[in-house]
Amino acid sequence: MKKIFIVFILSAALFVSCTELEVTPTSFTTTENLFKTQDDAVASVTAVYASLTLDPGEQTLFGRNLYFLTDMASDYAAAGVSATNPQVRALSSLTHDATSDRVQVAWRQIYAGINRANVAIDNIPKVSGNEVIKTRLINEAKFIRGLLYFQAVRLWGGVPIVLHEPTSIAVESLKSRRATVDEVYTQIIKDLTDAESLPATYGSADLGRATSGAAKSILVKVYLTRKDWPNTILKAREVINGGYGYALFENFADAFERTKENGKEHIFSAQFEPNQAGNGASGNNFPATSFTGFTATEPADIISDVALFYDIYAAGDTRRDASYMKQLFNPATGTLYTFPKPLFKKYIDFSNLNARGNTGVNFPIIRYADVLLSLAEAINESDGATLEAHELVNQIRRRAFAKPISTPDVTVDLVGRTQVQLREAIREERKKEFVQEGQRWFDLVRWGTLVSEVKKVTAKNSVSERNNLFPIPQSERNIDPIGLPQNDGY
Repeated sequence: MKKIFIVFILSAALFVSCTELEVTPTSFTTTENLFKTQDDAVASVTAVYASLTLDPGEQTLFGRNLYFLTDMASDYAAAGVSATNPQVRALSSLTHDATSDRVQVAWRQIYAGINRANVAIDNIPKVSGNEVIKTRLINEAKFIRGLLYFQAVRLWGGVPIVLHEPTSIAVESLKSRRATVDEVYTQIIKDLTDAESLPATYGSADLGRATSGAAKSILVKVYLTRKDWPNTILKAREVINGGYGYALFENFADAFERTKENGKEHIFSAQFEPNQAGNGASGNNFPATSFTGFTATEPADIISDVALFYDIYAAGDTRRDASYMKQLFNPATGTLYTFPKPLFKKYIDFSNLNARGNTGVNFPIIRYADVLLSLAEAINESDGATLEAHELVNQIRRRAFAKPISTPDVTVDLVGRTQVQLREAIREERKKEFVQEGQRWFDLVRWGTLVSEVKKVTAKNSVSERNNLFPIPQSERNIDPIGLPQNDGY
């Protein structure tokens, strides 16, 4: 069933680019033929989830492609010698343009996921089955659609809003103008608000599905990005006080441990499996070493500046050694590798080191720690450096220093900060907390500090205000240059 939906979506894309070809089909499989039973509805939503983690023949959206835009194009990550794609190196140096293949792939993958969600939302009402389950499945698809539009609007600004599956292969009918940023956010909020009616929890067979808590948590990020402090505070408190059972892991590294996936801190994650179907790049493909294997060769993803990002952790901060490593012992070969620069560590599957990339470690799209720091930021911006805002930050810090999370500790707690001081402290905590979690570029753009922070990295001094958005892919503009005007600077 998943394969059927992938073919359906790719076929629409092929027809867009082959406008000279006229074919009279002798038969046609429609969604009416595919959507008959509740099992068909479940399979369609499975395909929606799969858009986050599977793209045969390409690196996956949350398994790597978003990383190029949200992390490598920020200040802390860079392209190492194993990154041979010139388009990747251009993103690292912020010299990319509208022909960037990584930007194009991210756009295609996001809209492929949106289209799968549209197919499910349009057709599930037609199938026979339990109405409660059908409504749940529709809202799961809306959650993914809202999540993907949230990625898109932050990356490109106003983007086309497509809410229904294509009904024609005519090029004109497939064109869609850029909506305004406000229009896109209105749709995101509508989808996620509908998704708030999802179950709070699932049984063990359905772990990883979107929940009401996940919808509220993404709404926290949406409102934070919009600087809508009252709604950020409202939704964050609903998450914290909603009886969901969310909490910080006592040990920071556990958030990236395969045996603790979908645990109490994981509000919503992209679900990966070891050696999942697809080509060699499919799955979670954050290689900690070179693509050729475990050697001391500089990998494709490297820290941009050790002094700015690795050396900033205070003694005892466990996040440093959970996020980076300077040595790695491979028991399969009996070799201890020492690296000239610390490697990124969070997504290494230590039970299968020779897998390199394509590991089964989940990618945390939103963790409970993010909700706490988002609430702290909103309170500080709205009401100043209150005791509550301090406490939220201090919970993150206590966990980082392996202290009891709920017990005040004078050795690590922040006290008596002004609004400006607490603002800077929150930003520092986010920099240390969310290494390689697809947060850094979004944070810098949201704070209006992208250019000033990235300029601190010598190799990235080409950064300019244009980099607060990515270019609309030229391949998309070739189809509709009027409806898809380019972002400034590209």
